[in-house]
Amino acid sequence: MKGLVTLLTLLISMGCMAESSEVLPSWQDTAARQRIIAFVTEVTDPASANHVPASERIAVFDNDGTLWAEQPIYPQLFFVADRIRALASEHPEWQTEEPFASMLKGDIASAFGSSHDAAIKLVRASQAELDTDTFDQVVRDWMQTARHPATNKPYSKMTYQPMRELLTYLESNGFKNFIVSGGGIDFMRPWTEAVYGIPPERVVGSRVAKRFELSDDSARVVHEGTLEFNDDKEGKPIGISQHIGRRPIAAFGNSDGDLQMLQWTTAGAGPRLGVIIHHTDAEREWAYDRESSVGKLSEALDQAPQRGWVVVDMKQDWQRVFPE
Repeated sequence: MKGLVTLLTLLISMGCMAESSEVLPSWQDTAARQRIIAFVTEVTDPASANHVPASERIAVFDNDGTLWAEQPIYPQLFFVADRIRALASEHPEWQTEEPFASMLKGDIASAFGSSHDAAIKLVRASQAELDTDTFDQVVRDWMQTARHPATNKPYSKMTYQPMRELLTYLESNGFKNFIVSGGGIDFMRPWTEAVYGIPPERVVGSRVAKRFELSDDSARVVHEGTLEFNDDKEGKPIGISQHIGRRPIAAFGNSDGDLQMLQWTTAGAGPRLGVIIHHTDAEREWAYDRESSVGKLSEALDQAPQRGWVVVDMKQDWQRVFPE
């Protein structure tokens, strides 16, 4: 009997070890991974004093720099640049008019920096007067054909494998994952379900104004192009409140643009998890933080220790960065 008990104990122990190794397999077994798993275990265990009902297990993720690469510039800006080039023949005035002239010369940085409203002008031109169905297809087609300038990979392959595993792990434990990004909601929604498993109704982002048009043979929602809501910094908690209607219990970001989302999430009662992805791997990806013009991480990094946020060191905490 004693031998049988010992054998059963050994088998159970081996099973637990196997299960543990299958959780977040692209993560190193460091403190960051352990903190995340411990949090999920705590809030999903019915016997835990910190058990959280499934209806309240809301996790929010920034997109650029948190779920996929954002260097050398945000992918949506490459999309806008491609759209401007595609539409240039219809607008000969763009050859001399900024910010379009710089964009057509391939100088994306100068185009977006040419004036305080350059980004608005470019985004408006890239989608204004397109109905939502047409724009949705334009984005899908671009995602199928566009390649990252540094790696020549499709943008769907510039996603972070450890974060994709984390999304799956949370969903398997009763969480609802939402994207909360400063990027355009209409740019993200066409492809997030295929790439991340996050359906369009769980995407919160910056919005342009739209109007409804009805004719004898159609009913359309049309992009007007003017910025209606900026889902960045202070806008992120507001966007979550308006769109989701619940304070999340877990938030994941990588920059100071995510600071207020992390603050609001972790200020709530009960167990909370705040996670910052710190880009430290210049060999497998990029290394940047305080001085970067894209994805600047300074204030949030300073606040992380006192607020108990997990800082994921990409170089040390991830076995691999991108999918095979």
